[in-house]
Amino acid sequence: MYGLLSLLNGVLIAAMIVINGNLTGVYGPYSATLIIHLAGMALIAGIVLLRKERPFSYRPPLYLYLGGAIGVFTTVFENMAFGKIPVASQLALGLLGQSVMGLTFDTLGLLGMPKRPIHRGKLLGIALVMAGIISMSEEVVFLPMLCAFAGGMTLGFSRVLVAGLSEHTSYYTGSFFNYLVGTLVCIPVVLLLGRGEPAFAGIVPDPRLWIYTGGMVGVCVVTLSSVTVKKISAFYLTLFLFLGQVFTGQLFDVLFSGVFNPRCILGGVLVAAGLIWNLWMDHRLEQKSAAETEPV
Repeated sequence: MYGLLSLLNGVLIAAMIVINGNLTGVYGPYSATLIIHLAGMALIAGIVLLRKERPFSYRPPLYLYLGGAIGVFTTVFENMAFGKIPVASQLALGLLGQSVMGLTFDTLGLLGMPKRPIHRGKLLGIALVMAGIISMSEEVVFLPMLCAFAGGMTLGFSRVLVAGLSEHTSYYTGSFFNYLVGTLVCIPVVLLLGRGEPAFAGIVPDPRLWIYTGGMVGVCVVTLSSVTVKKISAFYLTLFLFLGQVFTGQLFDVLFSGVFNPRCILGGVLVAAGLIWNLWMDHRLEQKSAAETEPV
């Protein structure tokens, strides 16, 4: 079930990147990030009020609130990459960043995540995953590609922090603080870095109302991430997210630019093959461990 939820979350992330990217084209990356957080804040605050939760009555560790602050940089990085490289390539590079962060958390067991050392038999699966990601990237556009990778890294980090916050509060309260902290961080960032953007020139609101829904989709993404992040391996969570993202991203590339990229499909197949191999390896290792612990 958690794998399917992660797959759905991947579809939502791909949609959110496209929505937020179009908003960025109108307002600029920093101003768009603030609008996104305000929209998400309005939705999750309403949900918390309707559920009669008391978010400020909890006393979780203070470092868990950093997830919302790190999430601001995720949105900025994604907005800066959008439109400069294909959506599918951006998602693939984001996956690479998330994979690096996920493997780090799995190997070291950081921030309360279960420690899952990498078995040498799983290196083939990891190699297939990396080959799939590389095959999806065509021309090298350094800065947008670096932003897409950094967006994946920060997303993987903030996802763990927000999930930890949700464990000490609730899924909805965790999302509420994610957007509250993110909004508070966005304001000085926009004032310092966004003064030259169109939003400060008295721009007329765009009539395409759907471009303002990215923050609301983000609430769904954050909540689903909180539900799934500690239920399965961080590495597998990233891969299920990828499968949802990559094919949705290819669909968006076809719809918005008329470009069908066979390399994207090949990359998705290679990543899926790596996922299946590693799931099989995990099953074998669990069987072996169970057999060794059985009484004779």
